[in-house]
Amino acid sequence: MDNPVPQAEVMSVASPINLILVSLFGVLVYWHFRPKAPIVLPRGPPPTVFKTYTPKTLIEFNGEEGRPVYLSVRGRVFDVSPGRNFYGPGGPYENFAGRDASRGLAFQSFDEEMLTKDLSAPLDDLKDLDADQLENLQSWEDRFLEKYLVVGKLVAEGDPEAPRS
Repeated sequence: MDNPVPQAEVMSVASPINLILVSLFGVLVYWHFRPKAPIVLPRGPPPTVFKTYTPKTLIEFNGEEGRPVYLSVRGRVFDVSPGRNFYGPGGPYENFAGRDASRGLAFQSFDEEMLTKDLSAPLDDLKDLDADQLENLQSWEDRFLEKYLVVGKLVAEGDPEAPRS
């Protein structure tokens, strides 16, 4: 007697579960190797050129209307635009924006009376400062040198290095 032995059912390759798994694998491979949009880096700030400023040309850099914020300490002009919240319009040190801040920083005073009113006058030579005031000024200058870019130097109106109008 030929008694057929029950054989295990052979699963077809085309079974629904296999088709789903192959499809899922295909989707994953596509997602991994699909073309990606090119990476676009944000546009950097325009290059800054070291320039010579006078009090009249520096005053324009007060941060208003989106302009950079510059201030001067002992003849060095710093771009303090990254600290716009402090030095720009509405900030606690806004009086120094576009100005020589040396005397005010030395006296730890942010009042307008510390600023030179006559922009055509010679630069403040700071010769009347005492040792404590000079130390204050030096610590501010060191802080600016650590944090901000020097973008120029400040000279008096009429100086041979002053930019021509």
